[in-house]
Amino acid sequence: MSRTEWAARPDRKAPPQQDEEQRLRELGYQPVLARRMGGFGNFAISFSVISVLSGCMTLYGFGMGSGGPAVMLWGWVGVGLFVLCVGLALAEVTSAYPTSGALYYMADRLGGRRWGWYTGWLNLLGLLGAIAGIDYGAALFTGAFLNLRFGFVPTPGSTFLIFLCILLLHAALNLFGVRLVSVLNSISVWWHLGGVAVIVGALAFVPDNHQSASFVFTEFVNDTGWANPFYVAAVGLLLAQYTFSGYDASAHLSEETSNASVSAAKGIVRAIWVSWIAGFALLAGLTFAIQDYAAVQGSATGVPPAQIFIDALGSGGATALLLVVIVAQLFCGNAEVAAASRMVFAFSRDNALPGSALWRKVSSRTQTPVPAVWLAVAVAGVLALPSLYSATAYGAVTAINVIGITPAYAIPIYLRLRAGNRFEPGPWSLGKWSKPIGWIAVVWVALVTVLFCLPQKSPVTIDSMNYAVIALAVVLVLASVWWYVARRSYGTPSAYGNAREQAEIAEDIV
Repeated sequence: MSRTEWAARPDRKAPPQQDEEQRLRELGYQPVLARRMGGFGNFAISFSVISVLSGCMTLYGFGMGSGGPAVMLWGWVGVGLFVLCVGLALAEVTSAYPTSGALYYMADRLGGRRWGWYTGWLNLLGLLGAIAGIDYGAALFTGAFLNLRFGFVPTPGSTFLIFLCILLLHAALNLFGVRLVSVLNSISVWWHLGGVAVIVGALAFVPDNHQSASFVFTEFVNDTGWANPFYVAAVGLLLAQYTFSGYDASAHLSEETSNASVSAAKGIVRAIWVSWIAGFALLAGLTFAIQDYAAVQGSATGVPPAQIFIDALGSGGATALLLVVIVAQLFCGNAEVAAASRMVFAFSRDNALPGSALWRKVSSRTQTPVPAVWLAVAVAGVLALPSLYSATAYGAVTAINVIGITPAYAIPIYLRLRAGNRFEPGPWSLGKWSKPIGWIAVVWVALVTVLFCLPQKSPVTIDSMNYAVIALAVVLVLASVWWYVARRSYGTPSAYGNAREQAEIAEDIV
């Protein structure tokens, strides 16, 4: 009986829940993390990481010059559709392998150690780049708020200092345990949805003047220096693709989620389609409310959406909406630190990182991987350092996230397709749609990975070059070199693990 036929039966019963701790042991790991997150909390962490109030807002200025309104709106629709295919295909594999290692564990099981190794390094680069991008974006908006409220003039140095403070805040919050993370993420869902509704409502009803529908959906703007409009439109898709990333957080938190084999898969898919709808409403609301396009691009606040708020609502209304956005971005960054730290923990548990014995340690009090949290925020701080010297570095940091994490999504999907009938699906499966959706996902990821390695501005100079290519090259070289050092010790455990592996894991609860 097909999944569709089963779903149509009036007497159908929900499939029995798996014993997730037993399933984890079957996959080779001793449970050491606290399973205190429900299905809504698992969805909430991916929704919080996607965060339309972070990605859409922080890259809105980039989108204004890289194709303008037409590319931002239609690009969002198109990218969202393809990302939904990626999410569906990834959710199916997640259901079969619900572990904190997520993408790299899936690749290892389906393709072998080398596949798992490089997938893990790419995933880690993407997650750490995401922390840098999210928290630096929050710092930019905080600077704009301080400029509006107190006349503070943001500089690269002061913005970076705010960024470091935000990183420390997120590290501290993550040290209290997954229960607090789950509560904050649940609040984050309603804050994001309510925030989008408030922003779109205020921008729709308060201003006397609005742009026409023709402007919002057809106006093309090119400030990149490149002459080819197709190239410019392709580069402009970064706004949507960067925002639609991080939904693997549901998979990374699966060892802390009840009924993870189903809840984590559903969390991924639900986070994408809810964000797809909310993000379109937000982008349309912002673009209709633009009063002076050039003035918004050259805003003294350094943040174009802040200028839209000021022009449409005045300083008081703008201040209130900026606070809504900043709080949402703080929720987003906190969720991303949780996801990245679990990836560091899992990768170290399999001896893949330098100093793995330290990074895999878990606090006996909170059952949280404390050293992994500190490593995640420290590396994110280093990744954002070029912003002190380059005005275009933020676009490169966001591209680091895309070209790191997006290929890592596609690798386990491709390996699942290659495995054919050897792949044993979990309780959540696409059935007959698995192959067509999977191939659409793989082709899309290959396209955007190449696309976001390309230069975003012309002429290409030290200031305008896309540093994401360098970051990708450094990580691949580091991964290749470290492979020859750690290949004998690296490896996911055999089913149920052996006595030595289980003893080592137990010793790391401190």
